[in-house]
Amino acid sequence: MEHYRERMWPSPWIFISLGLVVPASLLVFLPISILTGIVTAIVLYGATVGSLVATSPVITVRDGRLTAGKATLPLEYVGEATAFEGAEATLERGRRLDARAWLVIRGWINPVVKIVVTDETDPTPYWLVSSRRPDDLIAALGSAGARAI
Repeated sequence: MEHYRERMWPSPWIFISLGLVVPASLLVFLPISILTGIVTAIVLYGATVGSLVATSPVITVRDGRLTAGKATLPLEYVGEATAFEGAEATLERGRRLDARAWLVIRGWINPVVKIVVTDETDPTPYWLVSSRRPDDLIAALGSAGARAI
């Protein structure tokens, strides 16, 4: 049973910013050929958008496991989960960050959730994941963790 699922899609402003690929490629290829410039601009924009969408990580809480990106953690090893927003989130991603932490963060998603790992054999002290719905993620961890125990 799935308790939580979130795909970390890029924000709309990312897709708009990627539009700068179009005039840049036109500037380079229009002197060669108008058709080449237009085709290259469309292909480059499509490829960059496609790669961003295809590589957007997913966070799920289901079947007694937390999955963030490529890593999975059984809920029995999930400790305290804390949400951070604004300046606090910036500190968690920067000056307070432990180099051993598992990170699934995206710059276009400001809130982060810090999830303590209680497995003593795991060298990772915590996971830090971006989430547009940090309170829902924490609630799902709590309710799924209670059912898993």
